Amino acid sequence: MTRRTPEAEIQRAIVHTLRIVLPRDAIIHHSANEVGSSGNAARQRQAILTGMGVFSGFADLIILAGGQVLFLEVKSPSGRLSPSQKAFRDMVKAQGFGWALVRSVEDALGALADHGITTRVQAMNPRRRACA
Repeated sequence: MTRRTPEAEIQRAIVHTLRIVLPRDAIIHHSANEVGSSGNAARQRQAILTGMGVFSGFADLIILAGGQVLFLEVKSPSGRLSPSQKAFRDMVKAQGFGWALVRSVEDALGALADHGITTRVQAMNPRRRACA
């Protein structure tokens, strides 16, 4: 049985919505970068993943759309960034890429807008384009 977490539920809702609103050629990717269990087997698996290129603190979602790159870190309403997530955020932003902390579908949609990523809804609404 899989244990569901608030962050996982939020992330599923965000991915579902982004698949609807982003252009069809956009890429939404989740990088599974941590082993969820503990013990020797988990430590060994984490070491293998790290050797294969897993980067500590890597964002939960990567959005590639219209020449833009946006990293989304999904947190529950009370979730906090770990030190490695803060370091990743700072490195990404220093390189000029978009990064956002999101706690809801609304936050994710706002992050798209803040980083200039056009959704299918915006593209189909000529009134909104005229106002921009």
